[in-house]
Amino acid sequence: MYGGGGHYGGDGGGAANANSLFGGGGFMPSQSTAVPESSGGGSVSKGRNAQTLLPLTVKQIMDAAQASDDKSNFAINGVEVSTVRLVGRMLGKIERVTDVAFTLDDGTGKIDVNRWENESTDTKEMADVNDGNYVIVNGGLKGFQGKRHVVAYSVRRVTNFNDITHHFLHCIYVHLELTRSKSRSPPQINSSTATPVHVNQVRPPNIQATSFPGLGNIAENDVSSLIMNVFHDPAIIDREDGITEAYVIERLKLPEDMVRKVFQEHIDAGNIYNTIDDLHYKSALNG
Repeated sequence: MYGGGGHYGGDGGGAANANSLFGGGGFMPSQSTAVPESSGGGSVSKGRNAQTLLPLTVKQIMDAAQASDDKSNFAINGVEVSTVRLVGRMLGKIERVTDVAFTLDDGTGKIDVNRWENESTDTKEMADVNDGNYVIVNGGLKGFQGKRHVVAYSVRRVTNFNDITHHFLHCIYVHLELTRSKSRSPPQINSSTATPVHVNQVRPPNIQATSFPGLGNIAENDVSSLIMNVFHDPAIIDREDGITEAYVIERLKLPEDMVRKVFQEHIDAGNIYNTIDDLHYKSALNG
């Protein structure tokens, strides 16, 4: 369930950084979240309301299994989810009379998004975002004829690029907690006490102390996107000399070995290149 005041990891010092680390909103699982052994179409946890907003990556959505008892809902890490938060770049915006459609690319994959314009405020909201903008999307996860898409409740342009970093850290944290719960004995759940909690009430994890070996592909994909998002920060693009691995490690506060591994993958793939020396890099997409 999602309980008031529930938290994982971190210490008193970590609590002081809650607003800055997870200021983008959303919800976190409390320690009493029960996650069954199967993360696929088998047993699905009912200890939290599926309407609770969950921060996700596109890859997580594409890998999600359909809940066995309700084909309209999906299960991720054994937890039913239907309301999601995504952060990525808007592509292919199409404006119609009653709605706006676009594709969201977050670096882990692409997904179609539809935003109905029922009020003048909806129209104004969508007029503020355009192709190439990074946006924060809150909406319902839907499936039709085997294809997954999001019906957005809100679409907000990213004005502080730290929001992108925060979102992916948030995704990693939630993924860690849901998968780590599998190794614990599930406690007895009282569904009457399941209460959504805003992340500002929750202590974030100590990222530097987190163990990453068991994360699998999803965490590595998230870290890969985090690194490229640093390179695509307008302030970084303006740096002719580029940035170093050490800068990225310090900025993201992630383990050096993981950052260096993903950094090398981007170098091998030609996504980043050396500038003034062997230590400084720029994104190939930004010239």
